[in-house]
Amino acid sequence: MTEPTDGSGGNMTTRRRFLAASAASPLLPVNAAAIAATYDHEHAAVAEDLQRYIGFGVKQSGGAGDEACGAWLESELASAGFETERQYFSAPWFEASETRLVVGDARAPLWPQPIVQTTSETGVTAPVVRVDANGLSSAPLDGAIALVDLPFGRWSSMFWPQLRKPVEAAIAGGAAACVIVTNGPSGKVIALNTDGRNPLYDIPVALMAPDDAAPFFAAAMTGQKGTLVLTGQGGRRQAFNLVGRLNRGKGKWLVVSTPRSGWFTCAGERGGGIAAWLHIARWASRAAPDYDLAFVCNSGHEYQYLGAEELLHSVAPPPEETAFWLHLGANLASRDWHDTVGSRRPLPGTDSQRYLVVSPELVAMAQTEFAGLAGLEAPYASDTLSAGELTNIIEAGYAPVAGIFGVHRFHHVEDDDARCVSAESVAQTTTAFQRLLQHVL
Repeated sequence: MTEPTDGSGGNMTTRRRFLAASAASPLLPVNAAAIAATYDHEHAAVAEDLQRYIGFGVKQSGGAGDEACGAWLESELASAGFETERQYFSAPWFEASETRLVVGDARAPLWPQPIVQTTSETGVTAPVVRVDANGLSSAPLDGAIALVDLPFGRWSSMFWPQLRKPVEAAIAGGAAACVIVTNGPSGKVIALNTDGRNPLYDIPVALMAPDDAAPFFAAAMTGQKGTLVLTGQGGRRQAFNLVGRLNRGKGKWLVVSTPRSGWFTCAGERGGGIAAWLHIARWASRAAPDYDLAFVCNSGHEYQYLGAEELLHSVAPPPEETAFWLHLGANLASRDWHDTVGSRRPLPGTDSQRYLVVSPELVAMAQTEFAGLAGLEAPYASDTLSAGELTNIIEAGYAPVAGIFGVHRFHHVEDDDARCVSAESVAQTTTAFQRLLQHVL
């Protein structure tokens, strides 16, 4: 894909802004040709890091992809001069054998909702009953398979109130099992973050793609019986947070954090944050000599920030010794898509459903530094809006802070692959965060 080369917000604009930011750092070359060469080199490094992250495949906490990714990041931090440490914790896992709902001739695969409550090999056979977004059912729920029809949305977590309401209504009504139809822009199953310590519910719960749901809603209208099967093996396994430190004895820490784990490949969800985090770590090791550095990368994100909570409690520098905390969350620079007319196609531009949150005194500065970056050009003050792990950081007393989070079109979807993220857009956003740090520090 060819990126624009004029002054319309594409590569040339990015390079000019990079030159302005780089000129502020005394450790980078001062002549324009050398700075331009530095930009090209660092853009290539961002692209390489992005592709490396994507190449590790599925990133479920403690799994092979997550472990290999963590080891790679550990090596990269060590090469940049950081002392590294692993913080281990326990995370759930599940490998499915059979996951299906069958009604007559209709059959659909399901995503078992962790922490998984399995069925017997023969499954649960019961009437299928539709439950709407308000928790109202089309028939009595006692002993039934509840088919929860979520409203359209970019879903992310079982803890969202709009999602919990109909599920808890189905369970209160006596449902023997629950299948949630995750209606969203991809038409596919949207995996949902959940508690990492205990199952939320004591009945089997699974997720269904809206593309598969029509025959089952039809069956619910006529009171047909279905069979739900969720079998497999699961338990708990070791996962780790990664911490890289450069303790220069300054007594004031710059902390930069990002999660690395997720349900699937997480190219758009996590890839941009990982690439930006590595770039800023290498840059800060050279360009922030008056600060101690802590770069933290946690696993367990999909289990309601399980790793991040462990990190905040025992590894992160205390708030009173922290000069600034930057959190690089989901959807740093995922692609937007055309999908109304013709086949779905990725666009060069970024999905605007990404949010920039900064401490109140930094809002005006952020408006300037992120101008022209979709979604980020309208930053929010941290005392009015936050989400995800950034909320945990703020509530722990850290300030000032900045953070990014969002929910792109393929967020928590198996198809969140290399098509969903542009290295050029990641580089643009990374450079903006670098400029913000230069001002703050």
